[in-house]
Amino acid sequence: TYATTLPERYAVVDGEWWPADYDGPPLISFAKEEADEIGLTLGDTVTVNILGREITGTISNLRDVDFSTAGIGFVMTFNTAALSKAPHTFIATVYSDPDAEAQLLRDIADTFPNITAIRIRDAIERVSSVMGSIASAVAYGAGATLLTGFLVLIGSAASSQHNRNFEAAVLKTLGATRSQILVSFATRSALMGAAAGAVAIVVGVTGGWAINHFVMDADFTVIWSNALGVVFGGIFANLLANLGFAMRALNAAPAKILRTRE
Repeated sequence: TYATTLPERYAVVDGEWWPADYDGPPLISFAKEEADEIGLTLGDTVTVNILGREITGTISNLRDVDFSTAGIGFVMTFNTAALSKAPHTFIATVYSDPDAEAQLLRDIADTFPNITAIRIRDAIERVSSVMGSIASAVAYGAGATLLTGFLVLIGSAASSQHNRNFEAAVLKTLGATRSQILVSFATRSALMGAAAGAVAIVVGVTGGWAINHFVMDADFTVIWSNALGVVFGGIFANLLANLGFAMRALNAAPAKILRTRE
C-alpha cells in the first residue's frame, strides 16, 4: 500500500517517516517484526513487481504492526508518489452489530454495485470452533497422559511390595511400632512423588517455553495452579497407593516373611 502520513494505530520504532510532500525516490516503511525475521534493516532496498514494472524502494523506517486486530495491516508501505499512479483498489473494514450486518450488506450492494463486501464473522467463528476442538483434544490427551502417569505410580508401588514386606518385618523385629513404620513409608512415598513432580514441572515448563518461543513465536505463561495441582495429585496418588500396599506389609507376620526371605 501507500500512505502520505503515518496512520494513528502505527508507531515508528526505527527511522523516520517521510514528509507529507515527499516526491523523491521510492521509500518504504516496513513492519518491524517481519523485517527482523528476514534480516532487513534501515537503508536496505526492496524491489517489487507491479504488473511487470519493477519498483525499487529504500527502507526508511520500521514500524510496529499489530495483525491480531480486525483492522487492516500492511507489511510494506510506500510513499504516495511511488504507487499512487499504479492501478490499485481500496479496501476497508467495517465493524457492525450482528443484527445489522445483513441490511448493511444489502445497502452496500444496492448503492455501490461494483464493491465486493465480504462477511468475515463466519470465518472467524469457524476458526474459533476449530481452535476450540483442538483445545478439547489437547485437554483429553493431557487427561489420558495424567491417568497413565498415575497408573504408573500405582504400578511402581505394587512392584515394590515384596521389598516393603521385608522392610516392615525387619523394622518390627527391631522394635518399631506400626505407626512408626507407616510414617516411614508415607514419608518416603511423599518424597518420591514430590521428586517426580518437580522433574515433571521443570521438563514441562522448559519444553513448553521452548516450543512457544522458538516454534510458535508466542508468549508463554505457566498456569501454576494447574501445574501444582497435577504435582500434588501425583503425590496424593503415590501416597495412597503405597499406604494401601503398606497395610498388607504391616499385617503380615514378620517370622513368616523373614523365613521366606532366607
